[in-house]
Amino acid sequence: MSFLIRFLALSSLILLSACTTTEVKRDPAYAAVRPVALPEHPNTDGAIFNVANNVSFYEDYRARRVGDILTVKLDEKTSAEKTSATTVKKSNSNDIASPTILGSGVQFNAPGILPLASNNNNDLSFSAGSESDFDGSGDSDLENKLSGDISVSVVEVLPNGNMIIRGEKVMTINQGNEYLRIGGMISPRDIDSTNSIS
Repeated sequence: MSFLIRFLALSSLILLSACTTTEVKRDPAYAAVRPVALPEHPNTDGAIFNVANNVSFYEDYRARRVGDILTVKLDEKTSAEKTSATTVKKSNSNDIASPTILGSGVQFNAPGILPLASNNNNDLSFSAGSESDFDGSGDSDLENKLSGDISVSVVEVLPNGNMIIRGEKVMTINQGNEYLRIGGMISPRDIDSTNSIS
């Protein structure tokens, strides 16, 4: 009975250990960026307009500071086409004349062995020829398409106003993880009113 209990306990431990999952390690270079702390403005009492607490009615929510998030729209399409054709023709012909010995043609005079009525029309010349043709063609087409959206963070604002962005997205396809990482420099003029860039 104790063997059965030990066997069940060991089987339970093995089954439970199979349920563990491994942690997906993220690249620290693509981690979310904390916004830079802005200097605090001193409160000025008695003023009608306070710069530190102003609200702009004409300002949109486009990314422009470190830590701001924007959406990158992916629309990539590549296609390639290749066509090849091959044509090969080959012809060959050989003509061999009747052999001559000392200027005269070979005569067969063997009575009783070669029953020829006349030796005058015996011609040993012959011709041979060969011809081959080959036509072949092949086509290959390749097309790739990538579309979707990915959220990225502004990691640096350059002195000219351009921004360095970085972000990643993890997609699980067929029980495997695919990492889509995007990074680069963008111009704030390319950001549309929906805080997206193509």
